[in-house]
Amino acid sequence: MIDDILYIALLTFVPTLELRASIPYGILATEIHWIWVFVLAVAINFVLGLVLYPMLDIMINIAVRIKIFNKLYNIYLRRTQKRIKSYVDRYGELGIALFIGMPLPGSGTYTGSVAAYALGMRYKRFIIANAIGVLIAGILVTAIVLSGAEFISIFVKYPV
Repeated sequence: MIDDILYIALLTFVPTLELRASIPYGILATEIHWIWVFVLAVAINFVLGLVLYPMLDIMINIAVRIKIFNKLYNIYLRRTQKRIKSYVDRYGELGIALFIGMPLPGSGTYTGSVAAYALGMRYKRFIIANAIGVLIAGILVTAIVLSGAEFISIFVKYPV
């Protein structure tokens, strides 16, 4: 049980995977009830944003001193700003929340926090956007996994 919780936590910390991988793993591969998987993955993903956003200033200032990281950061920054700017222009913090909440690779807390930072969003506003976005993603991923598991069980008969 503790190992399963640690795997869920570790998957949630992996960029681009986050709760999009930890919730399916927790629901389909462990004995932990889906509600607890949801709560655990959402809480960890939310805390990740709380910690990551303030650290970005320090991490970016150190990383851009190295030529290759500076180049990669600028490419990542331009791509992220391009992807999210229209959401933020149209919806404000809700745009960041929707971007974080899309259960697609390349969106999530990591990318959302970099985008919010790059667009100059204040920390308190990011916390609200992150909370809403992580809840949206958690609900969508959980619903997809639960409905998919039920759908598959129609066709696959498990021995009793």
